[in-house]
Amino acid sequence: MTQEPTSNFPMKKLQGKVAIITGGASGIGEATAHLFAENDAKAVIIADIQDEKGRAVAESICSTHTDQSSYFHCDVSDENQVKSLVEWTLQKYGQLDIMFSNAAIVSRSDQTILDLNFSEFDRLFEVNARGMATCVKHAARAMVEKKVRGSIVCTTSAAASRGGVKRTDYIMAKHAVLGLVRCASQQLGVYGVRVNSVSPSAIATPLTSNCIHKTSEYEVNLLYGPLTSLKGAVLTVRHVAEAVLFLVSEDSAFITGHDLSVDGGLISLPGPNCNS
Repeated sequence: MTQEPTSNFPMKKLQGKVAIITGGASGIGEATAHLFAENDAKAVIIADIQDEKGRAVAESICSTHTDQSSYFHCDVSDENQVKSLVEWTLQKYGQLDIMFSNAAIVSRSDQTILDLNFSEFDRLFEVNARGMATCVKHAARAMVEKKVRGSIVCTTSAAASRGGVKRTDYIMAKHAVLGLVRCASQQLGVYGVRVNSVSPSAIATPLTSNCIHKTSEYEVNLLYGPLTSLKGAVLTVRHVAEAVLFLVSEDSAFITGHDLSVDGGLISLPGPNCNS
C-alpha cells in the first residue's frame, strides 16, 4: 500500500477565513489576532476603541503574515457601530466566517452588593453583556444571510461559574454571556453556525492588571499561581488564543454551546478574573 506523503509544515487552520476580533488591540484579542494570521486567515479585522494600539496590531500583522488586516474603531456597547463593523467587513472582504467577541471592561470600584454603583454597573453591562449580544446578533445575521457555516466565540471567565467577594457586576455579566452562548448555539445550529465560549482564569493582561492593581506579569502570576491545581505552567494569552483557534477551526466542527475552561484546574479565586 502506498503511503501518503507527509509534510513537515503544520497545517494552517484558517485558510480563506475572514475574522473579526473585538477587543483586538491588546491582551487576549491581540494574541488571537496574530495566531489567526499565522494560520493563514484571509483577513483579520481588529475592532477596538484603542485606536493607536489597534492600528499598530493590524500593521504588525500586515508586515509579517498577510496584508489583509485592518483596524476598525468600534465601541461594542453601540449597536450601530457593531452593525457598521460587520457591514464594512462584508463590503471589503465579501464574507464573515469568524466572530471572536472579546471586548470587556471592569468597574473602577469593588462593586460589592451593599455598595453597588449603578452608573458603573450599567456601563459595564452595556459592554460586557449587551455588547457581546450585539456582536453575536450581527455576526450571526451576516453568516445566515451569506449561508456561511460560521463560528462565533465569546470570552467569558472562570468567574462565570462561581461567585466572588467583589466585582459583582463583572461576575453577573460573565454569567450572562454563558446564557447568551447557550441560547445562541441552540437557535443558530439550524443554520450551521456554531457558538461557543472560552473561560480563562486570571491572566496577565492590561485589564487584569487594572482590576487587581498589579503592574507586572510576575505580580499577577504570584497572586494567582497557587490557586490552580496544575503546577509547572503559567497561563498566557497565547494559551487562550490557542483555545479560541480550536473553537473556530474545523478541529471543533461538531462542538457548539460549549464553554471551554482554560484555568489550569482552578481551585479558588480571591476575586473575579478580569481577563480580556
